[in-house]
Amino acid sequence: MNQSYKQAYFIGIGGIGMSAICRYLLEQGIKVFGYDRTQTTLTIELENLGVQITYDDSVDAIPADVTNNIENTLFIYTPAIPKNHPQWVWLNRENVPLHKRSQILGFLTQGKICLAVAGTHGKTTTSTLLAHLLKTCNVNFSAFLGGISTNYQSNYISNFNGIQLFDREIVIVEADEFDRSFHQLKPDAAIITAIDADHLDIYGDSDSFQKAFEIFADLINSEIIGDLYLEQTVKLEVSEHVKMNRYGSGPNIEFSFDQIRIEDHQFVFDLKGEKFICGLPGHHNVSNATAAIALCLNSLKLPIQKLAEGILSFQGVKRRFEYVKNTHNQIIIDDYAHHPEEIQAIIKSVRTLYPEKKLTGIFQPHLFSRTRDFAEGFAKSLSEVDELILMEIYPAREKPIEGIDSNWLLEKVKIDQKALMEPQQILDKINNESPELILIMGAGDIDRLSKQLKQNEG
Repeated sequence: MNQSYKQAYFIGIGGIGMSAICRYLLEQGIKVFGYDRTQTTLTIELENLGVQITYDDSVDAIPADVTNNIENTLFIYTPAIPKNHPQWVWLNRENVPLHKRSQILGFLTQGKICLAVAGTHGKTTTSTLLAHLLKTCNVNFSAFLGGISTNYQSNYISNFNGIQLFDREIVIVEADEFDRSFHQLKPDAAIITAIDADHLDIYGDSDSFQKAFEIFADLINSEIIGDLYLEQTVKLEVSEHVKMNRYGSGPNIEFSFDQIRIEDHQFVFDLKGEKFICGLPGHHNVSNATAAIALCLNSLKLPIQKLAEGILSFQGVKRRFEYVKNTHNQIIIDDYAHHPEEIQAIIKSVRTLYPEKKLTGIFQPHLFSRTRDFAEGFAKSLSEVDELILMEIYPAREKPIEGIDSNWLLEKVKIDQKALMEPQQILDKINNESPELILIMGAGDIDRLSKQLKQNEG
């Protein structure tokens, strides 16, 4: 790929992974333009940084600075863009080189110490935590993340005025399995959190999904930090030069956390003789924290006391166990959970923190195909709340599937207090009834509901 580009044009610039690369290019002094369908908080932030963004998908909306200088422009697109997108079609017809986001990420990590975090669940929180730990230890690095860090209010984090651990730059990346994007990477070390089947609209079946992770494991150069329960899902064939270290809770594993307890409404655990206080609550976050600590201890040789400081000061990622409201009378938690295993994990953690409170769950299913493929799992996990409110399925890139809707899913849920509601109905119910403990879940536009509740609180 030509390294002398003076500017870049993003098709789908508002995507979380796309905008992280955009921030990096801006840091490198490259002028950035882009298109997205709608204006969002992310696109507004990019515009404030000097990015020129159009919300018109016509070819005429591409800035003249781009069309008049195509040979010096790096064109990047997200796979979420439909293949009939007018700008994408025109650029292809003009034989303009187009690069997927994953290809650019692979290119940006070449020749560097690449630390990757992969897995069906937890990769955004774990990669963001890993970046925060390096920042806490004042290590030089850059990080491309799949969520907005609460500590730094960004999905791109860097530090270049600290300790240079190696003769090459350290780059932290979230290794996304969607569209097999993580096959573009060649990590020096990687964390794999879980391999529960997902994205079957892309992979077809769970065997193909697991095979993709096996291919990813083959790309890793020196070390894998793997969840203990991976062995129950898939056997990763690791070459002789790659060391496999496991984390979790149990005997005879390399990084075992124990004595998980609640102290002053915080999750506390012990690891390698050190007490860790989680800045982010939840059993699953104890596991995420252990994975990040393991990589920092093994691959980077960072001091465990500083890592404990970082774990305590970590404020999490937007929409990952994020408190919308936390008062004596009402608690509202917002989470990105959109897979049955993630829903089960977040409900367990909320129950542990607030065992005496009635739990009202609000969930927006994401994708018709995912709802269909994992319907029984969704029904089982959602039946763990005391009261359930479902929203209609968020279609994202899909067209409706006959017979698959939220009413169909609601009938499978085994609790009495359940209903299907529109967003305004939900807001009215919360305002009128003031449920004491609310858990909002989903990966679609349900975050609008959370923002409205936060504004009402303000």
